[in-house]
Amino acid sequence: MSAPAIETSGLVKTFGDNRAVDGVDLTVPHGTVYGLLGPNGAGKTTLVRVLATLLRPDGGQARVFGRDVVREADAVRSRVSLTGQYASVDEDLTGTENLVLLARLLGHGKRAARDRAAQLLEAFGLTDAAGRQVKKYSGGMRRRIDIAASILNTPDLLFLDEPTTGLDPRSRNQVWDIIRVVVAHGTTVLLTTQYLDEADRLAGRIAVIDHGKVIAEGTPGSLKASIGSGTVHVRLRDAAQRPEAERLLTTVLGTSVQAGTDPVALTARAGSADSERGAAEHASRALAALADAGILVDDFSLGQPSLDEVFLALTDRKPEAVA
Repeated sequence: MSAPAIETSGLVKTFGDNRAVDGVDLTVPHGTVYGLLGPNGAGKTTLVRVLATLLRPDGGQARVFGRDVVREADAVRSRVSLTGQYASVDEDLTGTENLVLLARLLGHGKRAARDRAAQLLEAFGLTDAAGRQVKKYSGGMRRRIDIAASILNTPDLLFLDEPTTGLDPRSRNQVWDIIRVVVAHGTTVLLTTQYLDEADRLAGRIAVIDHGKVIAEGTPGSLKASIGSGTVHVRLRDAAQRPEAERLLTTVLGTSVQAGTDPVALTARAGSADSERGAAEHASRALAALADAGILVDDFSLGQPSLDEVFLALTDRKPEAVA
């Protein structure tokens, strides 16, 4: 397969005056997890629906494995599968009944359908729940059965549209493990998410989307490096000293300081994108300034910027959901 899994050029999709997808250029290689990161309303789901042939673009081009999503839609559909934000299985049927029904619709014989259903239920840790109605499943179990339904016939490209929204940490980890297994078997995954750590852990490359535009693209490491060589993290002994600590860090580091929901925590960038030594020197001066001012620090560290900070730097606004 010489063509990229996905290739778009100037892709546009409008709804009235709203340009939900506004000139998107993407190239997604084979056999990887490619992340689309952005807040609600950024255009992620619309882009996926265009690539999956569910919406017609209003401009530009999009190809999946070299096939045009408009002129060769049937060829594209034969190679892709989509798991949306909400479970698409029948909640009144059991896990086994759902998978067998869908396998039969996909052309499997009776025995082959039951064998494939049993194989996926075991692989996804759902064997004990196979005979229960899906409406009695937990949120994490529903997501797993939904993904299982998407790979009854192993697709070359799997679209996962915010697959872990609303899940507890344990269920999210289970879904992440499933995604890794799917990719290990050769499937390319296009993952949309508004969870920054999800993109960081799973994706080999990430496109940050805001207002329908790709505003940054690269590996997680390159995106982090683009905004600075280090980030200072501070935890104070006394929350009452945070305003003074914030003022001092702003002065010493020469950058804005982020005060999170933790009343004793502060975070700020330190140093330029090409100077690790400069970041360390800035961090040392910041720690000394806090000590001179009598501000007690319980924890102080210099680390690589997170995707949270990348998002803040690129969009100048907080994402609507951060895990």
